[in-house]
Amino acid sequence: MHVILAAGGTGGHIEPALNVGDALRRVDPDIAITVMGSERGLESTLVPARGYDLVTVPAVPLPRRPGPDMVRLPGRLRRAVKAAADVLASSHADVVVGFGGYAAVPAYLASRRTHTPLVVHEANARPGIANRLAARFTPHVYASVPEAMKGARAMGLPLRHAIGTLDRTAMRDEARAYFGLDPEAPVLLVFGGSQGARHLNEVIAGALPGLHAEGIAVLHAFGGRNEVPEPAPGYVAVPYIDRMDLAYAAADLAVTRAGAMTCAELAAAGLPAIYVPLPIGNGEQRLNALPVVTSGGGLIIDDADLSSEWLTRTSASVLHDGSRLTAMGESAGRHGVRDADEQLARIVLAAATGGGR
Repeated sequence: MHVILAAGGTGGHIEPALNVGDALRRVDPDIAITVMGSERGLESTLVPARGYDLVTVPAVPLPRRPGPDMVRLPGRLRRAVKAAADVLASSHADVVVGFGGYAAVPAYLASRRTHTPLVVHEANARPGIANRLAARFTPHVYASVPEAMKGARAMGLPLRHAIGTLDRTAMRDEARAYFGLDPEAPVLLVFGGSQGARHLNEVIAGALPGLHAEGIAVLHAFGGRNEVPEPAPGYVAVPYIDRMDLAYAAADLAVTRAGAMTCAELAAAGLPAIYVPLPIGNGEQRLNALPVVTSGGGLIIDDADLSSEWLTRTSASVLHDGSRLTAMGESAGRHGVRDADEQLARIVLAAATGGGR
């Protein structure tokens, strides 16, 4: 069997695709898996690092208003779809699995042209154009927020196996030793995605003295493109965390953006968080975080309102209240879906062999 995973551009599209690929390989190590992405984007590094073959086809951004890009769209689209269809034909693909983004558009249209089964998963509470397009010509549509897409069935976001099976309590000591954190102090985890978040970094830098005075240790992923923070007592700063399972196990509370993958991982880990939605885009980050926040599993604050003083005061009030922290973790955990990777892998195999919805 040969499976094409259509994903590219951002980690939020690529990571769930690779997680499903891992689940498929656990079912049958002989399954051939190819990731189809764009000529630009994080897939050029993330995909080979996880041991998958990557083929690239031109991404086709879909213009939202009339202009020169709209005029050039038909020619670009024809070339991209032909390239994707050639990949499906040469690999004898049995199924295409798409996770959205412009990089997936050629694969979606090529699957329709070649009559290859298509499975689509939407992670965000506000779907993108690519998945809304794909949902019109396949019955295999799944979404983390099913009411966001007409005809979609509920399916959590596929997570890394290490996070889906994480026992934070059992891994706590090992995780803190791994990062060099105080085994006894409450730990605040701060991260802003694969590239960090400049405003979060500025806020945490200003909050460090107050957090230290409160006895709170900080694990901070500041992003490889940002300046290296100044050393401080109780403060561990790294450019990027490649063992998020251990970061979640080491932490008692997180401060983060609210991408779909981040929200899904924190819920599955049962880790309370302060969500600071990215202030650009179409507002999907706030929508991603709201279900957990509404149930008491986290807090939410606008980026413009986040200050060092507010973060120090709020973090201390949560971290020094054991019963509140426990209740928040339990509420967050009730929103977690730990085995969506395996659920979606089974659906992909059924679609590839002509199984029903």
